[in-house]
Amino acid sequence: MLFAKFLLPLQPMKHIRILSPASAIDSQWIDKATARLKQWGFCVSVAEHAYGNIGRFSATDDERLADLNTALADPNIDIILCSRGGYGLQRIIDRVVLPSRPKEQWPLLVGFSDITALHSLLNIHGVPSLHANMCKDLSLLPDDDVSLEAERDFLLEEHLPSLLSLTSHLLPKTYHPSPHRSTLNSRFAVKSIVMSPLNRAGEVKGRLIGGNLSVLYGLQGTPYSLNRIIEQCGEPPILFIEDICENHYHIDRMLHNLRLSGVFDKIAGLVVGEFTDCKDDPTMGCTLMESIRQVVELYDFPVLFDYPSGHIDSNYPLLLGATYHMVVQ
Repeated sequence: MLFAKFLLPLQPMKHIRILSPASAIDSQWIDKATARLKQWGFCVSVAEHAYGNIGRFSATDDERLADLNTALADPNIDIILCSRGGYGLQRIIDRVVLPSRPKEQWPLLVGFSDITALHSLLNIHGVPSLHANMCKDLSLLPDDDVSLEAERDFLLEEHLPSLLSLTSHLLPKTYHPSPHRSTLNSRFAVKSIVMSPLNRAGEVKGRLIGGNLSVLYGLQGTPYSLNRIIEQCGEPPILFIEDICENHYHIDRMLHNLRLSGVFDKIAGLVVGEFTDCKDDPTMGCTLMESIRQVVELYDFPVLFDYPSGHIDSNYPLLLGATYHMVVQ
């Protein structure tokens, strides 16, 4: 019965274009993700160079850029699904051509990790984008996985092109606070997580920005920096960060870069996602999560740790650029 509801067709059917704007991917994950998306009722096409492999990258910079610009320019494409992250978008981000049609008609971008560069570009222009599972996880996750169900709900949303006017609330009207839970939810994706002792309580509302910390750090000082996104927000936003396979001291360095560049002076809240395979370094004198807490100790905004989004099996979707109501108890 659960699987049957995935087969309901969309009216009209939405078109998803899968492309590989960064690293190469095993072709089986594109094929299996395509099959699942078609079961959900989508029309799916694959960009010319999505299956490519030239070392670290799926294709040359020019070829990957052409696939991306073609998808952005096509008014018949509703959703752009990046097959994977890896590395490569910072090599081409300054040559991305954004659509000339009204922003509410732009396709929804889906991805995470290196795709943070594209999220930043779109969010600077006031266009929301979805930090969510890509092809491999769309292939492997079971039908009842909560992150998969939430991502499906985002993609199936009937009025997806009008996301600019969407306000996402973390707490549904029926929510009853628990002393053991904190929440960061939207009307599409409701998720409770175990409260971390490092959390700092508070309640704020703001647009959600951010993504992969290493990519955000690499964009500082460029036209695609967090500072530029914050300027576009108008009011203090909520910052989300996650990462994978980074040294403890390097994460500390990146966070202090954000502090020194004034990012933490301008945000309303901080959401700390998963830092996968980022191990504690005893020479730092504290755990990695404690390091993050120490960097923001002098600020008074709420901080929510251990949010289940990032490089994990069940990567919970977040709509970057949308307004969230954040409650930390």
